[in-house]
Amino acid sequence: MATTVQGSLITTFRCNAKCNMCNIWKCPTKPEEEIDPEFYRKLPDGLRINITGGESMLRQDIDKIFEILYPKAELLELSTNGYYTEKIVALANKYPNILIRVSLEGLPKLNDEKRGTRDGFDHALRTMLELRKSKCKNIGFSVVISPDNYKDLLPLYELCAALDVELGNSVVHNSWYFHKEDNQITSDDALAAHEEFVKALLTSKRHSLKGRLKDYGRAYFNKSIHRRLRGDEAGYRPPCGALKDFFFIDPWGNVSPCNGSSEEWIIGNIKEQSFEEIMSSEKAREAQKLVDACDRNCAFIVTERHDMVRRPWKPIWWILKNKVRIAKGQSVCW
Repeated sequence: MATTVQGSLITTFRCNAKCNMCNIWKCPTKPEEEIDPEFYRKLPDGLRINITGGESMLRQDIDKIFEILYPKAELLELSTNGYYTEKIVALANKYPNILIRVSLEGLPKLNDEKRGTRDGFDHALRTMLELRKSKCKNIGFSVVISPDNYKDLLPLYELCAALDVELGNSVVHNSWYFHKEDNQITSDDALAAHEEFVKALLTSKRHSLKGRLKDYGRAYFNKSIHRRLRGDEAGYRPPCGALKDFFFIDPWGNVSPCNGSSEEWIIGNIKEQSFEEIMSSEKAREAQKLVDACDRNCAFIVTERHDMVRRPWKPIWWILKNKVRIAKGQSVCW
């Protein structure tokens, strides 16, 4: 498993939101049973690491987690709903080279309905405005595309462009991690709105070249999301990189390949074994077979990102081809 370059650390299942596309909040962990940050020292240096939850800012020892991982990680990422502005900004100033993504599901009314929070949009926006003043510059919002928030997708992008911050996006999934198996995936209505979003990315009006290039890359990733929303049969996205490229660690320290399977395929526990022992174990080899045979057809950017790095000609050709098509007034070729 020597190619593994990314880990997602699910620090807690506690959450102050009640999202309608995720039931983590119904299955909270207890603070006393959540993994001690010291065990994260076992992770190898040079990984891209995503700190997530639940809502990771509910961890009272969140600063300790960052203190341990900041010098080890190639890139340390924080996923948060932005509710705890002061704590987030403090981390941003203390560890300025991290990446921060604040979750939004739409404009104020829809966001607060979908996330089950009071003034959630307000908290997220205030956090972003404060982050823009901080030492951390790799900041942005993220949105989970679903059949009931597609109308707000383009306005969210326009808001991010106006603020000069990133907009990351994913799409609803069903899995053990989300404690959901009833999320609606396909949507005819969402397709047209999603295409307009992708066209906006491909015709990016960002001021910097780096910003425009990121938008183009994001458009290419959304190719798989569009085909997922369209209900296409398997085979349209790159082979899953779970366990080969990335892994997950849950709040109890259990290591598994991904967060997209129907059940958690545990291959070891970082509290009881070394990382190397876990990744080279018989359980890991068995889990790899399950990953290779998996037909869930997830559309996660972690798989797409590694494929884009390995085969850069694919996104470059797709981007150029569709920029020409849009200039001619044609639809996007998926």
